[in-house]
Amino acid sequence: MAEISANRARTIIRKTLAKGKEMGLKPLSVVVLDSGGHVKAFEREDGAAPGRFAIAHGKAYGAVMLGMPGSAQMARAEKQHYFMTAVNGVYGGQVVPVPGGILVLDKRGNTIGAVGVTGDTSDNDLEAGMVGIEAAGLSGQG
Repeated sequence: MAEISANRARTIIRKTLAKGKEMGLKPLSVVVLDSGGHVKAFEREDGAAPGRFAIAHGKAYGAVMLGMPGSAQMARAEKQHYFMTAVNGVYGGQVVPVPGGILVLDKRGNTIGAVGVTGDTSDNDLEAGMVGIEAAGLSGQG
């Protein structure tokens, strides 16, 4: 099974942070997880709150564990709150069901991991993360 290399994970982070600066976003934190939900790389910009790791991780973790990007999780939570409450119980409260949790797909469309971005609005987090993923030669589903 293909997975995100450490080099690509660092590229995703570097390009996501660069896009955040270009957009004038608040300081971002970005985590890249492999397909098993394990951290491949993480970076928190200067000035970002220290608790941002848990939020970025929760966005990415929910995406990869459910096979559902953050925007779809949010829509599901709005329609079936009980479902996301149950999911969060199963995963020990680690799921943050909002945009900014992005599935990472290889060229064949297989999920090979996820990216979580946090620090600005969820929609801005998503936009910056998608740029990072594409810069690494992969595609994202946000």
